[in-house]
Amino acid sequence: MPITTIRTELRGDGVTLVADRWEPASAKKGIVLLLHGGGQTRHSWQRTGIRLADNGWCALAIDARGHGESEWAEDGDYGSNAHARDLAAVAAGLDEPPVLVGASMGGMASLLAQGDHGIGRALVLVDITPRAEPGGLAKITSFMESGLAGFDTLDDALDAVVAYNPHRRRPPRVEGLRKNLRLRDGRWYWHWDPRMITYRENTDDHAEVREARARAAARAVRVPTLLIRGAQSDVVSADGARDLLELIPTARHIDVGGAGHMVSGDDNDLLSGGLLDFLDGDVAYTHEVTTTDYDSPHHD
Repeated sequence: MPITTIRTELRGDGVTLVADRWEPASAKKGIVLLLHGGGQTRHSWQRTGIRLADNGWCALAIDARGHGESEWAEDGDYGSNAHARDLAAVAAGLDEPPVLVGASMGGMASLLAQGDHGIGRALVLVDITPRAEPGGLAKITSFMESGLAGFDTLDDALDAVVAYNPHRRRPPRVEGLRKNLRLRDGRWYWHWDPRMITYRENTDDHAEVREARARAAARAVRVPTLLIRGAQSDVVSADGARDLLELIPTARHIDVGGAGHMVSGDDNDLLSGGLLDFLDGDVAYTHEVTTTDYDSPHHD
């Protein structure tokens, strides 16, 4: 039986979050939350979610607050702490501790949520560590700012993505980008709240505070942890990876060859393979799926 995508809503910290869910056909090894990077949506995890379900995991790919179909924050709070509180609220509505798998922004939220609240049974950070390279972060911010005025056509948006990451193994397709943009007043805009860029906690002035906060959270992590780094990443250097392993001595680290910062888009198959090896080898348990597994009022 093919794996189907089920749209669902989850309760965050004062916002409603939209997610896609993929359920395994029979035995369930656990629940995996898939958290995207800044400016992305849950659709970046589709292939991984389906593959996880094919291998016995229930997967939930979530649109972060202010992204995709999830609600925008009334107060404009898009700091990592707010995203971490959303994850804690989501986890409280599940019937078991989830595995947290976060890329970039989603990874930082996962790290803080685990370090502060201990909500997960395992943690996977995709190309993010407390020690991030300023040049790589500035490149991301510049790319996001360049799209604030919108695009005349979807092809223009595609050109911008290709220019940002010209070495990506699988260049994005126009139809795939459509899920991440919305047509408004004759122009195409990325589907995220532009206040995210200017929120005070996300500015350069708070870089040292953000790093110190992340380092403190990492020291508190006690669950199996995996860092998946793009070998060509300009955000996480080899030194940054070593630094994380010192902060979390039990953590493991793998590099995805040929991938940059957006590992889930650059080489989703290799990411999924490394993720499954970690989950099945270090995290998995099996129980029979029952009809009560999703009876929580936090799901629609």
